[in-house]
Amino acid sequence: MEKQREKFSSRLGFILISAGCAIGLGNVWRFPYITGKYGGAAFVLIYLLFLVIMGIPIMVAEFAVGRASQTSAVLSYRKLEPKGTKWHLHGYVCVAGNYLLMMFYTTIGGWMLSYVFKMMRGEFVGLDTDGVSAVFSDMLAKPLPMIFWMVVVIVLCFLICSLGLQKGVERITKWMMSCLFLILIILCVRSLTLPGAAEGLKFYLMPDFKKMAENGIGEAIFAAMGQSFFTLSIGIGAMSIFGSYIDKNRTLTGETLSICALDTTVALLSGLIIFPACFSFGVDPGEGPGLVFVTLPNIFNQMAGGRIFGTLFFIFMFFAAISTVIAVFENIISFSIDLFGVSRKKAVAVNLVLMILLSLPCVLGFNVWSGFQPLGEGTTIQDLEDFIVSNNLLPLGSLVFLLFCTSKKGWGWKNFIAEADAGKGIKFPKWARVYVTYILPVIVLFIFVMGYYQKFFAA
Repeated sequence: MEKQREKFSSRLGFILISAGCAIGLGNVWRFPYITGKYGGAAFVLIYLLFLVIMGIPIMVAEFAVGRASQTSAVLSYRKLEPKGTKWHLHGYVCVAGNYLLMMFYTTIGGWMLSYVFKMMRGEFVGLDTDGVSAVFSDMLAKPLPMIFWMVVVIVLCFLICSLGLQKGVERITKWMMSCLFLILIILCVRSLTLPGAAEGLKFYLMPDFKKMAENGIGEAIFAAMGQSFFTLSIGIGAMSIFGSYIDKNRTLTGETLSICALDTTVALLSGLIIFPACFSFGVDPGEGPGLVFVTLPNIFNQMAGGRIFGTLFFIFMFFAAISTVIAVFENIISFSIDLFGVSRKKAVAVNLVLMILLSLPCVLGFNVWSGFQPLGEGTTIQDLEDFIVSNNLLPLGSLVFLLFCTSKKGWGWKNFIAEADAGKGIKFPKWARVYVTYILPVIVLFIFVMGYYQKFFAA
């Protein structure tokens, strides 16, 4: 007899965990930067449009496959595909995608945790910009402390998963996401009350189409497409697993809208922390890790009570990182249970060791193996892992989910709509069939091709 699948104890648990999986570091360090570059609120409007027309339909498709099959992506295709078809091969690609994502994400989670303690200890007090920058460079140059923090993150997140879906993953994610929002609001209030914060607010929230035109409207549109697409972690079955843990009481479109709203709120609030603070202290809100690990510690240094607010900021960043790690680990454990029929405890034990080993190349790529520059000068193993996931597995995986849900040779539109619309709430628009079947796959392919073009051919 088939063992009863564990379910979420509440709808809130499902929404917060799915949002936790979607809310990652891209919301915090990538979103504010590209928003600033492409005209503030002008960019946000285009981003929201693409979130609705791209991110939401694909996420609904992933949830539908999970809920209809009541299993993880590795077996869901097998349950739903017509006999003799090969859709299930994508299930194995989903497994690989989840492992690959964690191979570098656990390291970044480790950086965040390490910085929580650096801030608490006052390691940045009295340092100038070069000094703060040197702390980050020094961290990357030493493999052993980085391995230590990475292992702490992996052990902590697998421990949470080992407690089970309701008692571990759901209970702790609910608490963590509540804290994340509370810290976000405290930091927003602090940032908005800094002298000169109004300038940063104006830069962030006033639509500046002239600035967008200066940086290229085409580029701005592509950046908005990319951000709306990558922010939701869709395409590798990371979401479909949570679909398999929910009942049919509510429609999937309504639930997806709630998750996207939470994801976007975190991204927008992060901008309300970063831009007023940067303008208040005359700092350029630069891109990527530099913003988080160099620019912001410098700002906290100059701020009254900066150590407290800096510590809170990195706790927030750590929660944003590990909410994703816990969600994806849950997926990996579910794969193992579904594929090999092992217990949750055994799946945790084996994957714990495996994940530590698989995460080592990313750490060593910054120091011992820094001579290996896979994507050209100055690139690291982390860049390669990120490129495989972000530029290949996410867009192509999303394409497979879309085609599976709309094609007669796949699961098919009728089955997809019946699943998506089961329950109370907003129904998936029937008129969108032509768009989802023919136009959206072309948009996803465009993102895939443009990702390669920007990586290898754009000057």
